[in-house]
Amino acid sequence: MPIPGSIAAAAVSFKYNADFLKKNLEGLTDEEWVRRPDGCANHILWIVGHVTWARSALLKRLGEDWSKPWFAHFGRGAKVDDSVTYPTPEEAILAWDESCALLSAAMESVSEEALAVASTQGPPSADGKVSGVVNFLAYHETYHIGQASYLRGWLGHPGVMG
Repeated sequence: MPIPGSIAAAAVSFKYNADFLKKNLEGLTDEEWVRRPDGCANHILWIVGHVTWARSALLKRLGEDWSKPWFAHFGRGAKVDDSVTYPTPEEAILAWDESCALLSAAMESVSEEALAVASTQGPPSADGKVSGVVNFLAYHETYHIGQASYLRGWLGHPGVMG
């Protein structure tokens, strides 16, 4: 089934984001994954965990229940906590890859009727429906992938977009 028109732009953003994030992670050392500017900003591992968690929340709205035991450390309002044992970069990448495949499939199979259901709680929705949540979460993810890109440059690596 083709991707519904109400989320077509979001689907393109999610596809681009999947590739951009992976490119931002290329060549990083394990130490660089957890380096934080000024010691208090989010590190790349946290950003990857957070956007993967956000995809799991979106998947749930689209009818796919998928999670990882460590998602609680990356949910809305969670902060980097140096006392937490986070997943390894490899585990985070594997989870990201899983989320990309699952989200792509979910967006291809969701109906316009499911997207038209009222969204009464959770992330913002410009149209008050699940479709608006999908579109907002594409923007949200792009924002965080921009943060990862900035951190990549801060760590001394070349940019991924030219």
